[in-house]
Order: sequence, then C-alpha cells, then structure tokens
Amino acid sequence: MMKKKKLLSLLCTGLLAAGAVSVPAIAEDALQPVTLNEVAHSIFYAPQYVAYELGYFAEEGIDLTLVTGFGADKVMTAVLSGEAEIGFMGSESTIYAYNEGASDYVVNFAQLTQRAGNFLVAREEMPDFAWTDLIGKDVLGGRKGGMPEMVFEYILKQNGIDPQADLSIDQSIDFGSTAAAFSGGQGEFTVEFEPSATALEQEGVGYVVASLGVDSGYVPYTSYSAKSSYMEEHPEIIQGFTNALQKGMDYVNSHTPEEIAQVIAPQFPDSDLETITAIVDRYAQQDTWKEDLIFQEESFTLLQDILESAGELSKRAPYEDLVNTVYAEKAIG
Repeated sequence: MMKKKKLLSLLCTGLLAAGAVSVPAIAEDALQPVTLNEVAHSIFYAPQYVAYELGYFAEEGIDLTLVTGFGADKVMTAVLSGEAEIGFMGSESTIYAYNEGASDYVVNFAQLTQRAGNFLVAREEMPDFAWTDLIGKDVLGGRKGGMPEMVFEYILKQNGIDPQADLSIDQSIDFGSTAAAFSGGQGEFTVEFEPSATALEQEGVGYVVASLGVDSGYVPYTSYSAKSSYMEEHPEIIQGFTNALQKGMDYVNSHTPEEIAQVIAPQFPDSDLETITAIVDRYAQQDTWKEDLIFQEESFTLLQDILESAGELSKRAPYEDLVNTVYAEKAIG
C-alpha cells in the first residue's frame, strides 16, 4: 500500500499549481475523514487527482485520505471490511460480491472512465502492429476476472484469437509488479497502465504498440462504490464526494493537458512534467473521461456482456440494485 496522503497537507501545492482558487475556510476538525482505496495510482484517473489537489473535497467538507490497493480484489476487501469508506475499481467486483450473496453489498454511484486505460507494450518498436502478432507469444496479463485482463481477452476474441490456445498469458504477477517483471526480462509483451507504459519506453526496454482503450471501444472501466449501509447512513458524504469529483471532471474537460499536468504533478513525483503532459494528452485524445459521472444502464449491460464473454459471470446482476445515479445526477448542477 502506498503511504497515506492527507489532502490538507497538499492543498497549498494544488492552489499554487492552479492559480487562484476559492476554497471556503473550513476548520480541519470540521472536515469528515474519508478513506478512498483506489485500484491503482495512474494518470488515467486525472479528474480524481485534480479534485484532490485543487481542494474540491475540502470544499465539500471531506478530509480525504488516498490509499492504493493495487488490485480490485484488494480494494473490495478494504471496503467490505470497513478499512475504506469508498472504493475505486472496476465495477465487476461489485457484481461478483453481489452474486456471492453479500447482504451489505457494494453499490456503484459514480463512473469516472469510459475507456480502458492500459496499453500493450512490446520489447521492440512495431509500427505495423496487429493483434495477430501476439499469437504464440508470452504476455504479462492481469488478474483473472479483473477488467484489465477481461478487456484484453475481449479484444483478442474480437480479432479471432483464442486467449487460452493461441498465446500464453501470465496472470501470476501482482497488479503493481508487471512493469518491473517485464523490465527484468519476463514476457515478450506486457499490458500496462500509465505512467508504467511510458516509463518502460523511457527505460528503453519497451514500446507502446497498441491502446486497449481505443481497440475495445467505450467500456465502463472504473467507478466509485460504497457499501449500501454506508450510503444509507452518510448520503451527505457520498453527495459531497461526488460533487468534488464532478468539479474535477469539469476542470479536465475545460483545460489543456499542460494545465491538467501542472495540477496533478504532485501526485506523480517520479514523472517529469513533460511526461505527465504527454500521458494526459494521450488519454484525452482517446476520449477517456466522461463529461458526467452517471453510470448508465447500457454501460452496465455492456460490462456484463464482457463478463459473460470471459466466462466470469454466474448470473446477471440487476442494475437497479448495484447502481445508484442520484448523487451523480445532482452533482451535475
């Protein structure tokens, strides 16, 4: 787990990066502490970090602590155990928990991304790459049943490739360790989020040859969720949290990659500003972020189609039980 980072200690940095921002004077002891466990720490989630760095959560009365779980299974465990109030992960995990009979099941209340955020990295430049180039190759993939792996396999099937028979996909490596394994010589290809994909390019050990976000189409990739009991007991916190996220989304959709990179740079101290800008631009160009946070029913249906295609769905879960759009709809205003 990443070291927890408190919002208030970073607020001044965010204000300096963004210019003049009006933040209400709220005493620290008046803020409601909330822990958000995120599946990964990636520029892919830029709107969230904009909201974090510009003090939007504090504006909504929330003292937010960010923790990186490195995997949807770990995020779900943190939410179910009460270690985190809110989880940020692929919503397939909420379907799995629901179908396993969880009484206090986890409900999705805001969708952040609408495309996959990972990239296929090869050991050499391949300007004419085709997905059929993976036949017979060794690829470092994702956890079985997780969105990164399922979207990868979905693309393979769309290109007439059998994920089990036509190539070897290593799913044994921890979510946050595949880039290091690839750098160390494992695999001929790896599927990576940013900034890991660009870092491998900068090391000279890998080259981005395809975007899973582009080739899979619009997919409800990551969303925010909380236990149904927590949402019932703390609707004002869920609403404030969603309001802050919407402000971050509005900022990202109305500012340049350079401006966005300036704001979120403190979140990625190991990446220079030029690299962060390039990655933000790459994600913006492929229409990664929604304009609102509403998790539409057709998106939930598509997600379950992908789960069925991957053989990971025992039965379909009802949209009305696992998605609540009330907070996202109010946040638009």
